[in-house]
Amino acid sequence: MDAMESADIGVSKVAAAIAEPARTRMLCALMDGHARTSTELAVIAEVSPSTASAHLARLKSLSLVQLHAQGRHRYYSLADRRVAEALEGLMVIGQDLRPPFTPNTPSRLQLARTCYDHMAGRVAVDIHDAGVRLGWWELKGKEYCLSEAGERGLGGMGIDVQALRSARRRFAYPCLDWSMRRMHLGGGLGAAILGVAIERQWVRRDLDGRALSITREGRQAFAHRLGCDTQQWQSL
Repeated sequence: MDAMESADIGVSKVAAAIAEPARTRMLCALMDGHARTSTELAVIAEVSPSTASAHLARLKSLSLVQLHAQGRHRYYSLADRRVAEALEGLMVIGQDLRPPFTPNTPSRLQLARTCYDHMAGRVAVDIHDAGVRLGWWELKGKEYCLSEAGERGLGGMGIDVQALRSARRRFAYPCLDWSMRRMHLGGGLGAAILGVAIERQWVRRDLDGRALSITREGRQAFAHRLGCDTQQWQSL
């Protein structure tokens, strides 16, 4: 079997695994970066615990999820951020592309949500656009490059740009937002912005899902530091 044939078989197996609705719901539930038990995932997928275990075993065999054992407890999470990125891309393809486009995403998720380790939704798109407008980052090829102004601005937000550059992952790239159909920031920079926002309580995680709520301090910070029109966020 040559490499091309092997890759084709691998793609078909992964596609078949994701195509089953219950497994799709499980994978999407794990896109917030949190680990969950098979019992919790069974409830989310609306299947029996034994069926959930079988689904998770298949997803694990294809390296789509990973198992974490802590004492008698067993938790599942996405294998890595690449799985979340692939799922986000499939969500874009899977939605009705006929114009005009009207988002049918729940408003809480449409405003702000986690996409594995970075932020997605209206707020993330506005942050992306603000950085472009301010000249903080510019797309060159498939990656964003920072300007000196960008390094200063991000440093003022508490982000260590040099540490991000030395990390063994993509620094910054455009990620198509499936609810807004526009780009937000993916990569280490997107993750760092979300991390700072959570640390400084500009955003708060929803304990039961991917949704993020924007605090009053967060609205002020994003308006002051990036010039985001946060008044528009109140309509969602």
